[in-house]
Amino acid sequence: MSINAKTMLQLEHVGFSYSSGIGLFGGTRIPALKDVSFAVREGETLGLIGRNGCGKSTLLRIMTGIFKADTGRVVRNCNRISLLSLGVAFDRLLSGSDNLILSCMLLGASRKEALAMHDDIVAYAELEDFIDQPVKTYSSGMKARLGFAVGMQMQADLILIDEVLGVGDARFRKKATETMRERVKSDQSVLFVSHSMPTVRSLCTRVIWLEQGRIHMEGEVDEVVNAYETFMQDARGVGSGLRAKGRSPSK
Repeated sequence: MSINAKTMLQLEHVGFSYSSGIGLFGGTRIPALKDVSFAVREGETLGLIGRNGCGKSTLLRIMTGIFKADTGRVVRNCNRISLLSLGVAFDRLLSGSDNLILSCMLLGASRKEALAMHDDIVAYAELEDFIDQPVKTYSSGMKARLGFAVGMQMQADLILIDEVLGVGDARFRKKATETMRERVKSDQSVLFVSHSMPTVRSLCTRVIWLEQGRIHMEGEVDEVVNAYETFMQDARGVGSGLRAKGRSPSK
Protein backbone atom coordinates (compact mmCIF):
# COMPACT_ATOMS: atom_id res chain seq x y z
CA MET A 1 0.00 0.00 0.00
CA SER A 2 1.32 3.41 -0.99
CA ILE A 3 1.77 6.14 1.64
CA ASN A 4 -0.27 8.39 -0.65
CA ALA A 5 -3.01 5.80 -1.18
CA LYS A 6 -6.52 7.02 -1.87
CA THR A 7 -8.94 7.13 1.08
CA MET A 8 -11.74 4.68 0.28
CA LEU A 9 -13.92 5.51 3.28
CA GLN A 10 -13.60 7.98 6.15
CA LEU A 11 -15.49 8.33 9.43
CA GLU A 12 -15.45 11.72 11.12
CA HIS A 13 -16.57 11.95 14.78
CA VAL A 14 -19.26 9.30 14.31
CA GLY A 15 -21.66 8.61 17.16
CA PHE A 16 -24.61 6.24 17.35
CA SER A 17 -27.03 5.07 20.04
CA TYR A 18 -29.87 2.57 20.29
CA SER A 19 -33.23 3.04 21.95
CA SER A 20 -33.76 0.74 24.92
CA GLY A 21 -37.34 0.24 23.73
CA ILE A 22 -38.54 0.35 27.32
CA GLY A 23 -40.95 3.03 28.48
CA LEU A 24 -43.86 5.06 27.13
CA PHE A 25 -41.73 7.09 24.69
CA GLY A 26 -39.25 4.41 23.63
CA GLY A 27 -37.04 4.54 26.68
CA THR A 28 -33.53 5.89 27.02
CA ARG A 29 -30.80 5.96 24.39
CA ILE A 30 -27.93 3.51 24.85
CA PRO A 31 -24.67 4.73 23.28
CA ALA A 32 -22.95 2.23 20.98
CA LEU A 33 -20.36 4.47 19.31
CA LYS A 34 -18.81 7.69 20.59
CA ASP A 35 -16.73 10.11 18.50
CA VAL A 36 -15.19 7.49 16.19
CA SER A 37 -12.83 8.79 13.48
CA PHE A 38 -10.59 6.83 11.12
CA ALA A 39 -10.02 6.13 7.41
CA VAL A 40 -9.70 2.99 5.31
CA ARG A 41 -7.07 3.46 2.62
CA GLU A 42 -6.93 1.86 -0.81
CA GLY A 43 -5.11 -1.47 -0.82
CA GLU A 44 -4.88 -1.96 2.95
CA THR A 45 -6.36 -4.65 5.17
CA LEU A 46 -7.44 -2.82 8.31
CA GLY A 47 -8.17 -5.00 11.33
CA LEU A 48 -10.91 -4.10 13.81
CA ILE A 49 -10.69 -5.84 17.18
CA GLY A 50 -12.45 -5.54 20.52
CA ARG A 51 -14.60 -7.39 23.00
CA ASN A 52 -18.18 -8.49 22.27
CA GLY A 53 -20.54 -5.52 22.56
CA CYS A 54 -17.89 -2.86 21.95
CA GLY A 55 -19.63 -1.59 18.78
CA LYS A 56 -17.81 -3.40 15.95
CA SER A 57 -20.85 -4.73 14.08
CA THR A 58 -22.73 -1.44 14.56
CA LEU A 59 -19.77 0.37 13.04
CA LEU A 60 -19.81 -1.88 9.96
CA ARG A 61 -23.51 -1.22 9.42
CA ILE A 62 -22.91 2.52 9.57
CA MET A 63 -20.08 2.20 7.05
CA THR A 64 -22.38 0.47 4.56
CA GLY A 65 -25.34 2.80 5.18
CA ILE A 66 -27.59 0.20 6.84
CA PHE A 67 -27.57 2.45 9.93
CA LYS A 68 -27.34 6.24 9.88
CA ALA A 69 -24.96 7.88 12.34
CA ASP A 70 -26.54 10.15 14.97
CA THR A 71 -23.54 12.48 14.89
CA GLY A 72 -20.56 13.00 12.60
CA ARG A 73 -20.40 11.85 9.01
CA VAL A 74 -19.24 9.02 6.74
CA VAL A 75 -17.44 9.92 3.50
CA ARG A 76 -17.49 7.12 0.89
CA ASN A 77 -15.08 7.44 -2.04
CA CYS A 78 -15.87 4.06 -3.60
CA ASN A 79 -18.76 2.59 -5.57
CA ARG A 80 -19.20 -0.91 -4.16
CA ILE A 81 -18.94 -1.87 -0.50
CA SER A 82 -19.60 -5.52 0.38
CA LEU A 83 -20.49 -6.50 3.96
CA LEU A 84 -19.89 -10.17 4.75
CA SER A 85 -21.76 -10.89 7.96
CA LEU A 86 -23.92 -13.74 9.25
CA GLY A 87 -26.77 -11.45 10.28
CA VAL A 88 -27.09 -9.27 7.18
CA ALA A 89 -28.83 -9.35 3.80
CA PHE A 90 -30.38 -12.82 3.60
CA ASP A 91 -34.13 -13.37 3.58
CA ARG A 92 -34.74 -16.55 5.58
CA LEU A 93 -37.83 -17.51 3.58
CA LEU A 94 -36.15 -17.29 0.17
CA SER A 95 -33.91 -19.95 -1.28
CA GLY A 96 -30.15 -19.72 -1.25
CA SER A 97 -30.28 -19.17 -5.01
CA ASP A 98 -32.71 -16.25 -4.74
CA ASN A 99 -30.66 -14.70 -1.93
CA LEU A 100 -27.50 -15.09 -4.00
CA ILE A 101 -29.02 -13.17 -6.93
CA LEU A 102 -30.51 -10.46 -4.70
CA SER A 103 -27.22 -10.01 -2.83
CA CYS A 104 -25.30 -9.58 -6.11
CA MET A 105 -27.84 -7.02 -7.30
CA LEU A 106 -27.67 -5.11 -4.01
CA LEU A 107 -23.93 -4.87 -4.57
CA GLY A 108 -24.44 -3.32 -8.00
CA ALA A 109 -24.66 -6.24 -10.42
CA SER A 110 -27.46 -6.53 -12.97
CA ARG A 111 -29.72 -9.58 -12.84
CA LYS A 112 -27.99 -10.89 -15.98
CA GLU A 113 -24.56 -10.49 -14.35
CA ALA A 114 -25.80 -12.17 -11.15
CA LEU A 115 -27.12 -15.14 -13.11
CA ALA A 116 -23.83 -15.43 -14.98
CA MET A 117 -21.93 -15.64 -11.65
CA HIS A 118 -24.49 -17.95 -10.01
CA ASP A 119 -22.87 -21.34 -10.63
CA ASP A 120 -19.36 -20.20 -9.73
CA ILE A 121 -20.62 -18.75 -6.43
CA VAL A 122 -22.54 -21.93 -5.60
CA ALA A 123 -19.51 -24.09 -6.40
CA TYR A 124 -17.18 -21.98 -4.25
CA ALA A 125 -19.67 -22.07 -1.35
CA GLU A 126 -20.01 -25.85 -1.79
CA LEU A 127 -23.81 -25.61 -1.61
CA GLU A 128 -24.83 -27.44 -4.80
CA ASP A 129 -27.15 -29.80 -2.90
CA PHE A 130 -28.78 -27.05 -0.84
CA ILE A 131 -28.92 -23.92 -3.01
CA ASP A 132 -32.64 -24.31 -3.78
CA GLN A 133 -33.57 -24.80 -0.13
CA PRO A 134 -34.79 -21.83 1.98
CA VAL A 135 -32.03 -20.08 3.93
CA LYS A 136 -33.93 -20.70 7.19
CA THR A 137 -32.81 -24.34 6.87
CA TYR A 138 -29.12 -23.35 6.59
CA SER A 139 -26.63 -23.65 9.38
CA SER A 140 -24.59 -20.58 10.34
CA GLY A 141 -21.65 -22.09 8.49
CA MET A 142 -23.66 -22.52 5.28
CA LYS A 143 -24.85 -18.92 5.41
CA ALA A 144 -21.30 -17.75 6.01
CA ARG A 145 -20.05 -19.73 3.01
CA LEU A 146 -22.72 -18.28 0.75
CA GLY A 147 -22.16 -14.71 1.92
CA PHE A 148 -18.39 -15.02 1.60
CA ALA A 149 -18.65 -16.53 -1.89
CA VAL A 150 -20.91 -13.69 -3.07
CA GLY A 151 -18.60 -11.05 -1.65
CA MET A 152 -15.49 -12.58 -3.20
CA GLN A 153 -17.08 -12.99 -6.63
CA MET A 154 -18.47 -9.45 -6.74
CA GLN A 155 -15.07 -7.71 -6.70
CA ALA A 156 -16.28 -4.88 -4.45
CA ASP A 157 -14.10 -1.78 -4.00
CA LEU A 158 -14.16 -2.28 -0.22
CA ILE A 159 -14.96 -5.52 1.61
CA LEU A 160 -16.11 -5.47 5.24
CA ILE A 161 -15.72 -8.89 6.86
CA ASP A 162 -17.48 -9.52 10.18
CA GLU A 163 -16.15 -12.79 11.67
CA VAL A 164 -17.28 -14.99 8.77
CA LEU A 165 -13.83 -16.60 8.43
CA GLY A 166 -14.30 -18.10 11.88
CA VAL A 167 -17.48 -20.02 11.05
CA GLY A 168 -17.94 -23.38 9.38
CA ASP A 169 -15.71 -26.42 9.00
CA ALA A 170 -11.93 -26.18 9.19
CA ARG A 171 -11.43 -27.04 5.52
CA PHE A 172 -13.62 -24.19 4.28
CA ARG A 173 -12.05 -21.75 6.77
CA LYS A 174 -8.65 -22.63 5.31
CA LYS A 175 -9.93 -22.05 1.76
CA ALA A 176 -11.55 -18.73 2.72
CA THR A 177 -8.40 -17.54 4.48
CA GLU A 178 -6.29 -18.40 1.43
CA THR A 179 -8.73 -16.48 -0.78
CA MET A 180 -8.41 -13.50 1.55
CA ARG A 181 -4.61 -13.70 1.37
CA GLU A 182 -4.83 -13.61 -2.43
CA ARG A 183 -7.06 -10.53 -2.23
CA VAL A 184 -4.65 -8.82 0.15
CA LYS A 185 -1.78 -9.44 -2.27
CA SER A 186 -3.89 -8.00 -5.11
CA ASP A 187 -4.38 -4.69 -3.23
CA GLN A 188 -8.02 -5.31 -2.33
CA SER A 189 -9.25 -2.83 0.32
CA VAL A 190 -10.56 -4.73 3.36
CA LEU A 191 -11.82 -3.99 6.86
CA PHE A 192 -11.53 -7.22 8.82
CA VAL A 193 -13.32 -7.87 12.14
CA SER A 194 -12.15 -10.89 14.09
CA HIS A 195 -11.54 -12.33 17.56
CA SER A 196 -8.76 -14.50 16.11
CA MET A 197 -5.55 -12.64 16.81
CA PRO A 198 -3.37 -15.07 14.75
CA THR A 199 -5.59 -14.37 11.72
CA VAL A 200 -5.46 -10.62 12.35
CA ARG A 201 -1.67 -10.81 12.54
CA SER A 202 -1.41 -12.77 9.29
CA LEU A 203 -3.85 -10.73 7.19
CA CYS A 204 -3.87 -7.14 8.45
CA THR A 205 -1.56 -4.22 7.71
CA ARG A 206 -2.97 -1.95 10.46
CA VAL A 207 -5.29 -2.47 13.45
CA ILE A 208 -7.89 -0.47 15.37
CA TRP A 209 -8.91 -1.56 18.89
CA LEU A 210 -12.47 -0.54 19.78
CA GLU A 211 -13.41 -0.43 23.47
CA GLN A 212 -16.81 0.66 24.82
CA GLY A 213 -17.70 2.41 21.57
CA ARG A 214 -14.46 4.41 21.29
CA ILE A 215 -11.16 3.88 19.54
CA HIS A 216 -8.84 2.81 22.35
CA MET A 217 -5.76 2.29 20.18
CA GLU A 218 -4.77 2.44 16.51
CA GLY A 219 -1.50 1.56 14.81
CA GLU A 220 0.91 -1.19 13.79
CA VAL A 221 -0.46 -4.74 13.96
CA ASP A 222 1.90 -6.24 16.54
CA GLU A 223 1.78 -3.20 18.82
CA VAL A 224 -2.01 -3.05 18.99
CA VAL A 225 -2.60 -6.81 19.13
CA ASN A 226 -0.01 -7.28 21.87
CA ALA A 227 -1.64 -4.55 23.96
CA TYR A 228 -5.11 -6.04 23.39
CA GLU A 229 -3.98 -9.57 24.32
CA THR A 230 -2.40 -8.27 27.54
CA PHE A 231 -5.61 -6.38 28.35
CA MET A 232 -7.74 -9.49 27.76
CA GLN A 233 -5.46 -11.68 29.89
CA ASP A 234 -5.71 -9.17 32.74
CA ALA A 235 -9.51 -8.96 32.34
CA ARG A 236 -9.85 -12.75 32.46
CA GLY A 237 -7.64 -12.85 35.55
CA VAL A 238 -9.82 -10.31 37.35
CA GLY A 239 -12.98 -12.20 36.37
CA SER A 240 -11.58 -15.53 37.57
CA GLY A 241 -10.55 -14.01 40.89
CA LEU A 242 -13.98 -12.54 41.50
CA ARG A 243 -15.73 -15.79 40.64
CA ALA A 244 -13.45 -17.69 43.01
CA LYS A 245 -14.63 -15.35 45.78
CA GLY A 246 -18.26 -15.81 44.80
CA ARG A 247 -18.66 -12.29 43.40
CA SER A 248 -19.82 -11.10 40.01
CA PRO A 249 -17.36 -8.99 37.93
CA SER A 250 -20.13 -6.42 37.47
CA LYS A 251 -20.58 -5.75 41.17
